[in-house]
Amino acid sequence: MEMNRNRYFLIGVLLLLLGSQFRMIDSFVLNEPTTRALANMSRKAAVTEEDTFSSFLMQVHPKPTKRVHPPRWLGLAMIAVGSVVSLHAIAIPRNG
Repeated sequence: MEMNRNRYFLIGVLLLLLGSQFRMIDSFVLNEPTTRALANMSRKAAVTEEDTFSSFLMQVHPKPTKRVHPPRWLGLAMIAVGSVVSLHAIAIPRNG
């Protein structure tokens, strides 16, 4: 599979969009199967928060979930790499 101009541009735009999403969120919650797979891979028990609302929800809907807090620099790094890849795609000469 050849990496041509369109694919570079698509990868760059996707990185830009993902980077802007990571800049807007503070944290996200993984679903139950993903939390279990992550716990199996890391050989740790799934960690849940110990506040009153979480304990109430665990009584009503007891599915283990994990909250992930991505670092603030991740969104900026993805935006920077996405813009460089998109600009590189524009600089590549057209084939045909």
